[in-house]
Amino acid sequence: MMIGKISASVVVAAAMMMGSLAVSHALKPTERIANIKPKMVLKELFPEKFGEWQELTSVQPVIPDPVSEAALAALYSQTVARTYVNAKGELIMLTVAYGDDQNSESSAAHRPEFCYSAAGFVISNLGVSDVDLGGHTVQTRHLKGVMDRRQEFITYWVTLDEKATLPGVGRKLAQLSYGLRGQIADGMLVRVSSLSDDPETAYELQRRFLKQLYDQVSPTFRARVFGA
Repeated sequence: MMIGKISASVVVAAAMMMGSLAVSHALKPTERIANIKPKMVLKELFPEKFGEWQELTSVQPVIPDPVSEAALAALYSQTVARTYVNAKGELIMLTVAYGDDQNSESSAAHRPEFCYSAAGFVISNLGVSDVDLGGHTVQTRHLKGVMDRRQEFITYWVTLDEKATLPGVGRKLAQLSYGLRGQIADGMLVRVSSLSDDPETAYELQRRFLKQLYDQVSPTFRARVFGA
């Protein structure tokens, strides 16, 4: 009799597990947003020359270590890294990584905080700031990276589809929202940085650069880079 009861309990538990798996499978997102929107080509979207800026190939932005770079390639389908210079000799470094599946937290390891730390920088979080691009505002995170005598100020944000956000609760809620609709959001990490002894000077230069970049990016893709 006891064996019968145990067997019945096992059957019920197994049935519940199978049902849970079925529901989980049914709720698994399958529609890739990247497949229903115009295809982005980062090297065209972020050209070698625009506004007052021209690419300077002799200086490269901070890149991940080989292990992280291999993982980055698995997560992101396109990356671009450029250093720009203007007529005054001012430098801005731009790094963008785009992937068509951003529904998980697996890309967190490639946030600038970790990327710069892996390269030997001591990173300080300078907080969150809204950057006005002239009629459009994007929320960004500011960092300071120090290695030996090099002092680099960094601005970055991430996107999901046409939503600009930052890593944390807001991004997780956005991911959940897309997942519940059965969608797999694409997205990118956008990072700009400059060398300076003064944060106000650095961030003002970056704001000017980003405003010109915003004007340069085609309206077709602008929301996917800077948020709607």
